[in-house]
Amino acid sequence: MKTFKPITLEDADVISKYLSRTPHRACDYSTGNLVLWANLYKTQYAVAEDTLFLKFKGSSESSFTFPMGSRCIKSSFEWLFSYCNENNKPFNMNLIEPQMFEEIEKAFPNRFDIEYKRGSADYVYNMEDLSTLKGRKYSAKRNHVNKFLKTYSDWVYERISDENTDECIAMVKEWCVRNECLDEMQKANEIGVVTKGLKHRKELNLLGGVIRVNKEIVAMTLGEPSNDMFIVHFEKAYPDILGGYPMINQQFVKNELSKYKYVNREEDMGIEGLRKAKESYYPAFMAEKGVLIKKDM
Repeated sequence: MKTFKPITLEDADVISKYLSRTPHRACDYSTGNLVLWANLYKTQYAVAEDTLFLKFKGSSESSFTFPMGSRCIKSSFEWLFSYCNENNKPFNMNLIEPQMFEEIEKAFPNRFDIEYKRGSADYVYNMEDLSTLKGRKYSAKRNHVNKFLKTYSDWVYERISDENTDECIAMVKEWCVRNECLDEMQKANEIGVVTKGLKHRKELNLLGGVIRVNKEIVAMTLGEPSNDMFIVHFEKAYPDILGGYPMINQQFVKNELSKYKYVNREEDMGIEGLRKAKESYYPAFMAEKGVLIKKDM
């Protein structure tokens, strides 16, 4: 009997081992993301014949993701087809990147199509661009950073550590209060996830940084590595701090991410304001993710 089980913190090493075996760019295929959001998305996993299978609950029904591991695509899909038949469930698959769809098409010619969703695509930037903000197109960002520097003389950047974790958690909760996010379920859920990430950053191999002004933490960020790319999962700055977001963005990349080629700042979820903010940093490319659609035969 093929079975899935819920992802927990204790499964992080197993998940990481299999994710590293299959090329990917999407933030969704990262250990921290999967573990931290597992409860909210009802994410489950199964390992069979040296392959990782993931299943999560979307807005309406459950979907699988691309199988990760050593098994060939055709046999991996046959395993999933069998699971669906055994449990009388429909076969749905999401978060499929273009190169993944190419493999699926080779294994099952003309059997599936794919529908990419703009709001689901990750924004991936050149690390060097975010670190230096060079060039005319980044003049507005440099102006925001310069405004921060002129406004706040007593500021410092520091890495998130055991010594400042509690302060980071307090800052995130205060950010929630100032942004009235308890009235919005999605934002309130995210605060719980950020807090969990801060508490378990070592187990999940997360790295983060903060900006202090007059010794108080006013901005923070947290994410994790993924081969030649670093994925920024969370970024928060107090709304009354001028240039807080551009400053933590640049300082974190400049101080911590020089060994990475790319920085993934995740999707915009179709939110107009978020899209505008992410586009203003000029991504090197978008990491597309699509829904697999079975063709009528």
